[in-house]
Amino acid sequence: MTSTATTTGTQVYQIYINAPQQKVWEAITTPEIVSKYFHGARVEGSYQAGTRIRTVSPDGAQEWGNNTVLEADPPRRLVHTWRSLYDPELAAEPESRVTWEIEALPGGFSRLTLIHDRLDASPRTAASVTGWSYFLSSLKSVLETGSPLPPVPDM
Repeated sequence: MTSTATTTGTQVYQIYINAPQQKVWEAITTPEIVSKYFHGARVEGSYQAGTRIRTVSPDGAQEWGNNTVLEADPPRRLVHTWRSLYDPELAAEPESRVTWEIEALPGGFSRLTLIHDRLDASPRTAASVTGWSYFLSSLKSVLETGSPLPPVPDM
């Protein structure tokens, strides 16, 4: 996986996955799959432009995120706002933006690029979202093996 952080408040992550573009899209937008690689989170949303994506803790007791889909072009591109609500300091920062770009490659592979930007005014969020490398690797593992990566103690 490659990752790039810039001084402009943009973080870029890229990973190659042995799965077709549609399967990668489904892994990003299907609640049962998302929960496997994203802390057991429960996700609610239709993934249509203008709708909300609500993320709650596995037990449903805490709202972790409530973001807006800005753009949806299945199975190629998804853009949504990002604000972490599980921590009051993170929740106080302005929203940032997450873009998922899925490119179909020959042989049934896909290149997934995640761009997390608009982080200039959200330094705590910028520092906390470096966990994308782990989550994308775990998403890859789910698609290629059926099992997520084991939890990392400091995440």
